[in-house]
Amino acid sequence: MKSMTRTLILILVAALALILLANRLNSSQGYSSGNTLTIYNWGDYIDPELLDRFQEETGITVIYQTFDSNEAMLTKIEQGGTTFDVAVPSDYAIEKMRADNLLIPLDHDKIPNMQYIDSKFMNLSFDPDNKYSMPYFWGTLGVVYNPNLTDLTFESWEDLWDPSLRNDLLLTDGAREVIGTGLASLGYSLNDTNEEHLQEALDKLMGMSPNVKAIVGDEIKLLLANDEAAAGLVFSGDASEIMSENEELDYVVPEEGSNLYFDNMVIPKTAQNVDGAMQFINFMLDPEVNAQNTEYVGYSTPNDAALALLPEDVSSDERFYPPDELTAHLEVYENLGKKMLVHYNELFLRFKMNGS
Repeated sequence: MKSMTRTLILILVAALALILLANRLNSSQGYSSGNTLTIYNWGDYIDPELLDRFQEETGITVIYQTFDSNEAMLTKIEQGGTTFDVAVPSDYAIEKMRADNLLIPLDHDKIPNMQYIDSKFMNLSFDPDNKYSMPYFWGTLGVVYNPNLTDLTFESWEDLWDPSLRNDLLLTDGAREVIGTGLASLGYSLNDTNEEHLQEALDKLMGMSPNVKAIVGDEIKLLLANDEAAAGLVFSGDASEIMSENEELDYVVPEEGSNLYFDNMVIPKTAQNVDGAMQFINFMLDPEVNAQNTEYVGYSTPNDAALALLPEDVSSDERFYPPDELTAHLEVYENLGKKMLVHYNELFLRFKMNGS
């Protein structure tokens, strides 16, 4: 009997040890509980000093993880293996997350700083009444170029096909962006699902291949800043960062139209610290905090009060704060559905293989 009792005690002790070990591993892999907040954001998309400040002001420990595409973020949240309290998806991804019941509704009473957001960034089609999200940053897709290395001005997408740009063009590694460029150059919507139009866009992009030096991720910023290419297809926030490192560069959105994107803060369905998530969202919308974050990141802020705190040469720069008449001609990516997204990725892969 004593032997059996001793065996049971050992089993219980071992089970307890395993539970404690599992809890420790979960906390290190993004699981949130108690006084911990796990944030899932794009790389280099927040001033680290603000994370420290939030921890000091609230006593909440922040675990910060990053992703490099909406698709990667969606996959991880859909799988549910890791718990995130705050995520920062883009417009069409938010629309998909709403449809798939992956988000927790926001309590606007706990986010009083939403009063500082410009009304034109609220109540957009991907999240009516901002039931699930709050604006973080916004921007456009365009071309960064060096006038010392090319005579092209990129006021039209057609310049990307100019023979003088041979092996001198960098493209951001995104299917919606590259296939969308082909569509826009033909006068089609960035959300086109017509197979003939998509094939026409791919055929035209194939003709751009001789100009493409590389298709890259975040390293595109360093390459363009170091004059490793004459031009690059980039988001406006990245363009701002690149141009701060190399003042010779310029940024333009081609006249045929391009992508207007919005990145918003959301609370995923599996969040374990919803109150902490509300505190964080409200904190990031504080005008002074938001202005500091905007200067660090370089993307455009939707926060009116924060915009007033920025240097005038930043807030008045129409390349990054374009007038309404320009943004009215831009398109927001729509959620095209899983099947069509896979098709866009297949077309993009064919384009990449053509240039390899």
